[in-house]
Amino acid sequence: MTVWVDVARVAIAVNLLLLASLVYVWGRNYAELRSSLALGLLLFGVFLFLENGLAFYFYFLEVTLRVWVESVPVLAQLAMTALRVCETVALLFLTWTTWR
Repeated sequence: MTVWVDVARVAIAVNLLLLASLVYVWGRNYAELRSSLALGLLLFGVFLFLENGLAFYFYFLEVTLRVWVESVPVLAQLAMTALRVCETVALLFLTWTTWR
């Protein structure tokens, strides 16, 4: 196991936590306002949460894919991790602006 796979795993877990908080706020906003923007944000958050949940399953629980992720070349691991970390940074900013 390389450090890049571990970094990706941490990023996925952080993404799930951030998305849960965003879905909570956007769901509450939609319940109050019934606006199409709030619904769009809520659906965006739900689908991104599902995508990260599937990644969590692949990186942590599913044996075949977990072994595959750990055995791909380091450059591929770095690329997959870079995408996860970029998503985490974007979600951190979005969470900060939403809760502000």
